[in-house]
Amino acid sequence: MSEGLDAIRAALEPDPALAERVVSAERPWEGRIFSVEQLDVELADGTHGWRDLVRHHGGAGVVAVMDDRVCLVRQWRVALGRMTLEIPAGKVEGNESPDACAARELAEETGLVAERLELLAVQYGSPGFTDEHTAVYFAHGLARGPARPDEGELVNVVWVPIEDAIEAVRAGLIDDAKTVTGILAAKAFGML
Repeated sequence: MSEGLDAIRAALEPDPALAERVVSAERPWEGRIFSVEQLDVELADGTHGWRDLVRHHGGAGVVAVMDDRVCLVRQWRVALGRMTLEIPAGKVEGNESPDACAARELAEETGLVAERLELLAVQYGSPGFTDEHTAVYFAHGLARGPARPDEGELVNVVWVPIEDAIEAVRAGLIDDAKTVTGILAAKAFGML
């Protein structure tokens, strides 16, 4: 085991001097995709603070590569008011596992089917206010089939040369957290 990983594990151990204790919690809103909680927390120094949290079931995404090109999904994101380029991804449904979600979303959005998915990373996009996390996989042994996007899901598949995708991350053109994580992790792990 790497000495560096031991130091990182030690840094992640609970620390009473930094811990926050939930005193009370209210759930003023529950939606189909996420819920909102308002927490009163007691800090380690005895003072109190408020935390607004978004609770989410999580999701999964896939870095899919064929012929030195990364498969990205082009779609309008109303929260940003613009188009994005993202790896195929979606939210975990019910008791679905993240890898099953990743395989389902890959097939639905792109028509691609992978022989095997390998976990690259799990990322939390904004842990200051949400527990939403995304498991990001690399697809091995891709085959093409028909795409079957969900009703109301309007997407286009775009195949981007690997080096262009990496440069687009650096230029801020590809800025979706799961996509940045997936592309850079796949490059760092020698899969691209």
